[in-house]
Amino acid sequence: MQIILLEKVVNLGSFGDLVKVKDGYARNFLIPTGKARRATPKALAEFEVRRAELEAAAAEKLAAAQAVGEKLEGTVVRIARKAGVDGRLFGSVTNYDVADGLKALGFDVEKSSIRMPAGPIKTVSETPLEVALHTDVLANITVAVVGE
Repeated sequence: MQIILLEKVVNLGSFGDLVKVKDGYARNFLIPTGKARRATPKALAEFEVRRAELEAAAAEKLAAAQAVGEKLEGTVVRIARKAGVDGRLFGSVTNYDVADGLKALGFDVEKSSIRMPAGPIKTVSETPLEVALHTDVLANITVAVVGE
């Protein structure tokens, strides 16, 4: 299926690109989330007419994400969990827990934007993580897991 990207999508393209993707990816993810639009002749003409307006909206989103990223950079999120004597947690700390900790600090972050490359945290430690606020904006935070 041919689609027009309405924002930058990782490993696919950037704003305004005309790309061909699998039908399910377009129908189930890109179009419902507003990241793309089906590339029909009518949609292409409408996109070209509204291009400046859409570029301004995309630039505004990027500026807002950069502002939040600057505030979020270097933030330390403290999470208390029950732990054994050797420092292993009873359970683990996931991106959901980190998102709740950030919400308590006043940052409204989606749990899917928190990148945990090593998986859930299972020990009492300080772990550096990245938060992807936008495809071009990454903020580094530290999650300090302490034992109760």
